[in-house]
Amino acid sequence: MKQVASLKYGVVFKKAFCDPEIFTAFAQDVIGLPVEVDHVETEKEFDPPVGYIKPRFDLFAEDRRHRVIVDIQHARTTDHYDRFLYYHCAALIEQIVKAQDYHPNLKVFTVVVLTSGDRHQRDISLINFDPHDLQGRPLHEIAHKVIYLCPKYVSEKTPEPCRDWLRAINDTLDEEVDETQYQQSAIQKLFDAIRRDQMSPDERARMIDEFHLEELQQTKFAEGQEAGKNVRQREIAAALLREGIAVDIVMKTTGLSQQEIVLLLDQQHSGKNL
Repeated sequence: MKQVASLKYGVVFKKAFCDPEIFTAFAQDVIGLPVEVDHVETEKEFDPPVGYIKPRFDLFAEDRRHRVIVDIQHARTTDHYDRFLYYHCAALIEQIVKAQDYHPNLKVFTVVVLTSGDRHQRDISLINFDPHDLQGRPLHEIAHKVIYLCPKYVSEKTPEPCRDWLRAINDTLDEEVDETQYQQSAIQKLFDAIRRDQMSPDERARMIDEFHLEELQQTKFAEGQEAGKNVRQREIAAALLREGIAVDIVMKTTGLSQQEIVLLLDQQHSGKNL
């Protein structure tokens, strides 16, 4: 067993996949096309920016020989479907420099890795930009795709060679992997790149920062849910009180305390909006 840093952390994900060999092998297996890159940019931004928002790409590489751009995003957001569709479109629009030609020189593939999971619980989902007729037959005019990967939902039904990559990424999340279960050299190199004893002090500090930021976001989300629930309970209680329902029944129905119910009655009697 090998002790590794978890790929749920952005700093660890970028450390691993900024290696051209790892990036190339992963990209080829995911998009199913030949990819050759010798340099991977991290935190890539377009200057000048495209549109009103300046996207920042986690990992960005161009293969001029095969005319492909591959953008790998490590996502842990609530709006990842819309956010990375926008990023993908920005990479397309950035290529269009004159009104006489709307055909991008490079095909764009955006790969989004959702290490935290997703509400739809699918291992692989994609947006395919190629038009198709009403019988579902593709026209083979547009190659661009956005591909969403959720390692937590990998199964025997997940097609190879994506399955091994999703398994490998998911295995790192508990910071321990059995490297003997993987034959591909690029995956072995991935595990070596994120060995826990090879993480620098700065990388460890950034992992801690990410951990605390996630805790804060989860706390705020829980607080927001609780606040929203309380508002709804008060709205229901106010409606019941207006209908003359007894206080004890309103308390049982909504879970509000007697003191909260009395406050609502006072507000109703004073004519205040709830």
